[in-house]
Amino acid sequence: MPRGELRVYLGAAPGVGKTYAMLEEARRRAERGTDVVIGLVETHGRRHTAAMIGGLDIVPRRTITCRGTELTEMDLDAVLARAPEVALVDELAHTNVPGSRNDKRWQDIQELLDAGITVLTTVNIQHLESLNDVVAQITGTTQHETVPDQVVRAAEQVEIVDMTPEALRRRMAHGNIYRPDRIDAALGNYFRVGNLTALRELALLWLADKVDEQLDAYRTQQGITATWEARERVVVALTGGPEGETLVRRAARIAARSKGTDLLAVHVARSDGLAGTDPAQLARQRVLVESLGGTYHQVLGTDIPAALLDFARGVNATQLVLGASRRGRFAQILSRGVGVTTTARSGPIDVHLVTHAEAGRGRRTVGVPAALSRRRRLLGYGFALLGMPLLTLLLAALPDLTLANDILIFLAAIVGVALVGGLWPALLAALGGSLLLNWFFTPPFRTLTIAEGDSLLALGVFVGVAVAVSWVVDVAARRTREAARASADAQTLAAVAGNVLRGQRPLPALLEQLQETFALRAVSVLELAAEAAGRPGRDREEDAWRVVASVGEAPAGSPSAGETAVPVDERLTVVLSGRRLEAADRRIVEAFAAQAAVALRQERLAEEAAAARPLAEADRMRTALLAAVSHDLRTPLASAKAAVSSLRSRDVDFDAEDRDELLATADESLDRLGRLVANLLDMSRLQAGALGVHPIPIGLEDVVPRALDELGPQAADVTTDIPADLPAATADPGLLERVLVNLVANALRYSPPGRPPTITASAHSGQVELRVVDTGPGIAEDQWERVFLPFQRLGDRDNTTGVGLGLALSRGLAEAMGGSITPETTPGGGLTMVLRLPATTPTEPTEGPQE
Repeated sequence: MPRGELRVYLGAAPGVGKTYAMLEEARRRAERGTDVVIGLVETHGRRHTAAMIGGLDIVPRRTITCRGTELTEMDLDAVLARAPEVALVDELAHTNVPGSRNDKRWQDIQELLDAGITVLTTVNIQHLESLNDVVAQITGTTQHETVPDQVVRAAEQVEIVDMTPEALRRRMAHGNIYRPDRIDAALGNYFRVGNLTALRELALLWLADKVDEQLDAYRTQQGITATWEARERVVVALTGGPEGETLVRRAARIAARSKGTDLLAVHVARSDGLAGTDPAQLARQRVLVESLGGTYHQVLGTDIPAALLDFARGVNATQLVLGASRRGRFAQILSRGVGVTTTARSGPIDVHLVTHAEAGRGRRTVGVPAALSRRRRLLGYGFALLGMPLLTLLLAALPDLTLANDILIFLAAIVGVALVGGLWPALLAALGGSLLLNWFFTPPFRTLTIAEGDSLLALGVFVGVAVAVSWVVDVAARRTREAARASADAQTLAAVAGNVLRGQRPLPALLEQLQETFALRAVSVLELAAEAAGRPGRDREEDAWRVVASVGEAPAGSPSAGETAVPVDERLTVVLSGRRLEAADRRIVEAFAAQAAVALRQERLAEEAAAARPLAEADRMRTALLAAVSHDLRTPLASAKAAVSSLRSRDVDFDAEDRDELLATADESLDRLGRLVANLLDMSRLQAGALGVHPIPIGLEDVVPRALDELGPQAADVTTDIPADLPAATADPGLLERVLVNLVANALRYSPPGRPPTITASAHSGQVELRVVDTGPGIAEDQWERVFLPFQRLGDRDNTTGVGLGLALSRGLAEAMGGSITPETTPGGGLTMVLRLPATTPTEPTEGPQE
């Protein structure tokens, strides 16, 4: 029986219309005569979705009792028994009720597919397992119901159901997604424009990757190796040489010319596993690639042009960036080189040959230690100088041997010398052996003359074979040594990577690993003072250097104080104390040093960010004090002064009504001045951390009326909607009342006549949320943070462009109570201030919005 096909409707957020689109497809198939049934569809009370179900066969749900509660799930056995051609199963990531056959609904769907039934299903991007943590970071809501990505990627068709954030919020405001009592909380939390935009981008990017996979699979199945320019991809080839940074930056500029272009760096390592590049250079170049938004790859190959082009075609690259050859002119005459060969074979892939400072200078080979120890080389010379005469005496005592036999025995001896002492002792043995064979065993004897042509040929072949064998044996020994060294280097670098990834602080972990690997007494990272950086010479006076990180006992305070100094850049140097390293070990230390520099920069960036926060807060507070003194305090003071001066004037005789009005003006101005002074004092206490906060459980239904009473008659028309079952908030009653007075006063100031503000409350994710909603002119989103600058009124004189005085204090008081204040756009126009406070009793845990 053929397996059924899976079609997934993927949405960026709840309410975009996934289930509706799935039902539309089901109705189209049913009209064409396909046997379609509904295994399970969740309408969530949405009338348009429910209307689409009419006319489709429905398999009744199965009732399961769990902890005394009756719940319904899809009846998998009934759907299998019905055996339709197509089954609709909503909410792919749903967790089944305990007692069901499978834990997850996607497992039920797998059984339907195995039975040959085609399944239409839905899922939101936030339920994909690989994106779970990303969505939680964006929305603040952790999705507990997830589905493995491979389940969705295995679908024959994935169709995205898309809607702009603004349109989705309008649907929400019109009541087409959630019940009215949930709309405000949803718009202010999960359904913020920023959240929806980010989720939409995640869905599009995930689907783009799925499309890439399908394209790659199709090209593989069809045997297509030609490049299809569906998306620009720039590949830069790195050799580990000093020209790498130039190539990476050039490739990044090429990639930046087209939006959405991928940048990939590739290094072709020798397939024999032998070291042929500088790991420190490659480490620095990899960091550069990743900092520019690219990815780093490494492949094995002996034919470098073929390996590069195989990789480029495998990733469907459109452009390949190579460096101009570093080989000299003579070497380029003998061989075309990697760049020219790659260009000739590239086909439709554009190849950029980039010149650089190292072009034509020749390759700088890394020094490789001798393949054999000094003792073995001396032993080989001894065998060559003494063994060959002894062998001659032995063969001279055996008169029955022919010249061919003598040559074979000498050849075997030379191989033995090569195995013991390497190339040069073997060459000496070959030269001496040829002379001895000529003198003692080639007629005419005791002369260097060779009378017979066969003898001359035999000696010539002997010398050639001896030299070739000696060279092969020496190269084999050298390669063995290099392979062992490369293996040790690879293990060391792998250990470094593992320790850094597991450590909380990468820089100390790197230095400790370096100290342990090379058995050092101490390792230190030194930084040169800025004023000394321009002076010549690396080993400047000791007081010009500063130890920025170290491990071990008595770390060096200057490059000259240690046994080995490895410069990282113009100002950073890693100094090793305890023993002097070999030249080959220095390559690995340079790789350590490059990573240490990156780790140091990361630590400093984190420290700078932490240090900047209190400075920014202090600056905001200073701005608050200046603004209050220069503007807000002066206004009520001037009004009170004018009223009192008028009352004291003898030039005007005020009647009782005028006197009452002037007294009321003075009284109102002084009250306002008193509130401002109290705000200033509270802000000073906030800055000093001395504000007394005494949080207790308090109901919003008690504190909101008191705040409205304090505002007087102007707040009489404010409407409130506070649910009776709303949990109590944890807050300081006096401070909470001050916050509400400020928020409502601002909303009253900017609400149009006849449309007073509204106060609503709800509970969400362990928090009590109170919204002060006005329908005034509102504020542009890019200005939201400015309104929280202490005592900042946008436009200053034009009071219609901002919310004005007191918001900085309100936010500070809310944060002191463990809450927050954030602005939102009111659907239809206006501004909503959302006050969030911790709930006294935890609300029922949520698992994100319903589908």
